[in-house]
Amino acid sequence: MKSGILALSLAIATLGSAWAAPAVRDEPIQPIQPAKVENPAKVELGKKLWFEPRLSMSGIISCNTCHNLSRGGTDNLKTSIGHGWKAGPVNSPTVLNSSLAIAQFWDGRAANLQEQAAGPIQADIEMNMPHTLALDVLQSIPGYVAEFKGVFGKEQIDMDMVTSAIAAFEETLVTPNSRFDKWLKGDDKALDAKELAGYTLFKESGCVACHNGPAAGGTSFQRMGLVEPYQSTSPAEGRSAVTGVDADRFNFKVPTLRNVEMTYPYFHDGEAATLEEAVDIMGRLQLGRTYNDDEIGKIVAFLKTMTGDQPQLTMPILPPSSNATPRPDPFQ
Repeated sequence: MKSGILALSLAIATLGSAWAAPAVRDEPIQPIQPAKVENPAKVELGKKLWFEPRLSMSGIISCNTCHNLSRGGTDNLKTSIGHGWKAGPVNSPTVLNSSLAIAQFWDGRAANLQEQAAGPIQADIEMNMPHTLALDVLQSIPGYVAEFKGVFGKEQIDMDMVTSAIAAFEETLVTPNSRFDKWLKGDDKALDAKELAGYTLFKESGCVACHNGPAAGGTSFQRMGLVEPYQSTSPAEGRSAVTGVDADRFNFKVPTLRNVEMTYPYFHDGEAATLEEAVDIMGRLQLGRTYNDDEIGKIVAFLKTMTGDQPQLTMPILPPSSNATPRPDPFQ
């Protein structure tokens, strides 16, 4: 009898907890979910490679140079600076929450994070390191040989192993628990009146047609300048450089708005220095709407509520080079 009463009490308590659990609001933007790490050793190896400057010809550039995890996953420059102080053609997009995107790079030329990771290493305006030489460097470092064997079961390192590890680390770089996420999960006090008004205006203006989903963007390619043409000196052609279709010219991947207060300057060419400027331009060029200062202030206030918990990392200690490790040439 006691066991029956206990079972009934537990069932009632369970139902009560389920009933009391706050439901996620039905909105075009959904909360960011925390990362699930299935292979910690692989992630740790990827983290080391992320911070590894020996994957560059100069020995001073790493993935973190342009996607600084202390600065919202960007470098806060109009366009990134690579090997030999060469200026890149586009603004460096944030790596935070990039695992949620439809594709990688502004023009979507990489289908996923692993494919993307291979590009900057050998690009002459980025790290300028031929893949064969990058592999020679890693293979010459006993600490890496042991770690790759532990993760992949092979002593001979190949580029698929390198990019797979980097991608596994990047998949952990999500930013949950923003104030906006807390509001989405039912916390009415998470947003103040101005921020909530900004979200309402953002939504009613039609911004959510492109900026939706957990990342508030990143899931489609859109033309820059739907209502008015966008004037830019950047050589970037957008999606047409990948598809070869002229109709895709100036179509770029819609950027995520997560942590957007940290990822200035904005757009593929970095021409918008501030959030206020970006909101004004997007309103006019994409929506045909001219926001007044008060409206811009409200939207900006809302956008700042999407800054989530930043990745908290212990800096990796990179294994030392051996006598056989090819030495960097900063001036080549």
